Amino acid sequence: MLKHIPSILTPELLKVLMEMGHGDEIVIADGNFPAASIGKRLIRLDGHSVPKVLEAILQLLPLDTYTEKLIALMEVVPGDPIVPTIWEKYESIILTKEPKRNNTDYIDFMERFAFYERAKNAYAVIAIGETEIYANILLKKGVVLPEEIL
Repeated sequence: MLKHIPSILTPELLKVLMEMGHGDEIVIADGNFPAASIGKRLIRLDGHSVPKVLEAILQLLPLDTYTEKLIALMEVVPGDPIVPTIWEKYESIILTKEPKRNNTDYIDFMERFAFYERAKNAYAVIAIGETEIYANILLKKGVVLPEEIL
C-alpha cells in the first residue's frame, strides 16, 4: 500500500499510467463499450463509476494543454433521446483540474464510430461496469512539469 495514491487505481492501471507518454490517450469505457475488442491493453475496473475513476486518474495524470481539446466524448447518436447527465459530472471534475477552460471548449464531441476508431489507437482502455449511457471518455496525457514532481 502507498500513501496519496487513490485506492481505486490498481497496480496494473498505475503501471499503464506511468508508461504513457505525452500525447498518449486512454479511454475510460462504460459497460456497453466494446472494450475487449477495441483495446490494445485492457484494464478491468468493474464495480466503479466512470466519474470516480476519472477523478482518481486526474490526481496523477496531467491532461495535454498543448492541444485545444483535452478530452473526447462519444456524441449522442442522432435521433437518440438520451441526454447524458454524466457529462456534467465530468465537466465539474475537469474544471477543477483545468479551471481556466470555458464551458465545453475543451471537449471533442465525436461520432460513435469515429470514437471507436480513435479508441483503437489509445494506449489502453479501462473497462468499467458503468451503467450510464454515453459515459465513455478519452483523455490525452500531457506533460508533468518539474515543479509537479515531488
